[in-house]
Amino acid sequence: MVLAFLLVNMRFFRDLIEERTLKSQTWLFVIFSLFVVVANLAGVEISSSKEIIAPLIVTGMPQSDSIANTRVLVITTASLTAGPYVGMLVGLVGGLHRVIFGGFSDYFYIVSSVLIGYLVGVWGDRVKKNNLYPSTLWVAILSLLAELIQMAFIFAFRGFGLIKLVFVPMILLNTIGSSLFIEILKTYLSNERQLRAVQTKDVLELTNKTLPYFRHGLDLDSAAHVCQIIKEYTNFDAVGLTDRVNVLAHVGAGQDHHIANEPVITDLSKTVISAGKEKRAYTKAEIGCPHQDCPLTSAIVCPLQVNKKTIGALKLYFCEQRKMTVVEENLVRGLAMIFSGQLAIGIAEQQTSLVNEAEIRALQVQINPHFFFNAINTIGALMRVDVDKAHEALMELSTFFRSSLKNGQSKEITLEQEKRYVSAYTGIESLRFPNKFTVNYRIDVPETTLIPSFCLQIFVENAIKHAFKGRKTGNKIVINLCSRNQNLEITVSDNGSGIEPAILKRLGQETISESQGSGTALYNLNRRLKGLYGTSSELQITTGPTGTSFRTEIPLKQAKSKSKES
Repeated sequence: MVLAFLLVNMRFFRDLIEERTLKSQTWLFVIFSLFVVVANLAGVEISSSKEIIAPLIVTGMPQSDSIANTRVLVITTASLTAGPYVGMLVGLVGGLHRVIFGGFSDYFYIVSSVLIGYLVGVWGDRVKKNNLYPSTLWVAILSLLAELIQMAFIFAFRGFGLIKLVFVPMILLNTIGSSLFIEILKTYLSNERQLRAVQTKDVLELTNKTLPYFRHGLDLDSAAHVCQIIKEYTNFDAVGLTDRVNVLAHVGAGQDHHIANEPVITDLSKTVISAGKEKRAYTKAEIGCPHQDCPLTSAIVCPLQVNKKTIGALKLYFCEQRKMTVVEENLVRGLAMIFSGQLAIGIAEQQTSLVNEAEIRALQVQINPHFFFNAINTIGALMRVDVDKAHEALMELSTFFRSSLKNGQSKEITLEQEKRYVSAYTGIESLRFPNKFTVNYRIDVPETTLIPSFCLQIFVENAIKHAFKGRKTGNKIVINLCSRNQNLEITVSDNGSGIEPAILKRLGQETISESQGSGTALYNLNRRLKGLYGTSSELQITTGPTGTSFRTEIPLKQAKSKSKES
């Protein structure tokens, strides 16, 4: 019972019995060997005349005498706890010691002890299945079998007289003792698992509540909400969060002088932030608050770290001068680790968002020059044949870029604004090629619907430049926008001659070095669509001898009232 108490109440020993490793088995062999020696020395001596002698410690005895002890109990529990090989070695130690202090008589005890250690360990591993230890019933059965094996050896070498005297007490002692020993271990480990489950549940609940705030970074607003949530879910008297310099929030006792957006004042917090290691304090002096009336008397402070750099600290206080329990310490450590992870995720998301934003902006910048140079070429061609039309086209271009400068920096614009871009572009092209094409709209969504800027204009420009080879009339472009399952489906179709298979599989996926064009605009648009909405919005192209359709599906969103202005 003393051994069971030590194993479950000291962290070092608890680690040994939870998992079988070479280190744990080595230590358990040492521990059980010490106790098997104690079991031999604490036995009851039985003289050759069957007289019972009960000294405090048996240091030696005549070869004709015997001893009733708990050696088999220790060997049995060693085998069930650490396995057959540890059981064999403990049995060897117990048997050798029994022979030595018994005047080098009764060598059969060595064989019986080793055999019991091995058999109980093997049978125990078989019947426990996927559990750490066998059931209580199996422990009792194996303990009974272990003592019966020992009795068989005693009967064979010492006769029935000794058996008759020790059989009942030793059978009961070993069976009940082994069962109680294993039951103590199982009960404690079960309670510890339940405690861990409760702690995990508490940490997960707090994580779920605080995640929305930490994803925006560590600032005054997020820290205040997080501290309030922790205070509500725990029994701490005060909760605080800091960055490397200032208090970000402090909720609870002491908030009159631990003030947000002011420098950290406690020595304990400064040490944790500087060293990047957890610290505990059990007195006001250890906390080191310069405010004389500060009610905080014990604390645990954990660093918040991102990429191995301390960015702040989580501080939890009591107003009583007492030590933290294991539950509270584990809870705070778990929160600090999860908060650090949440902050790292938030920073990564912000960086990813900035990268995507920069990439999308860069792609948009490429679109304006693309359209600009094509329009200039059109105006240049018109100036050779019709100056008035060239002037009209220049005015259309001016109108287009005036609107573009005002709204073109937006990732998304309204359908109404995009139609103006398309109208400006087709107006310029129509001046150069009168009656060559018509553009028709089929729209069943409001004109305040948001779409990627220049999206429709790029589809129309691609059709005008590449779809109608050798055809001067009868060319049609249809722009279709409709809602589908909370999404906006955009389809731009033409009745042109289709796209060559060799070009089709590359179109929108890369720039194409062809005499008809580079495909840069469609490539950039496709990248923008995936960057804004994900791969589900990637361009889908259908083509054939009777025409080509470009399709994408994006989330259906409406502009706010101020965004409706052109």
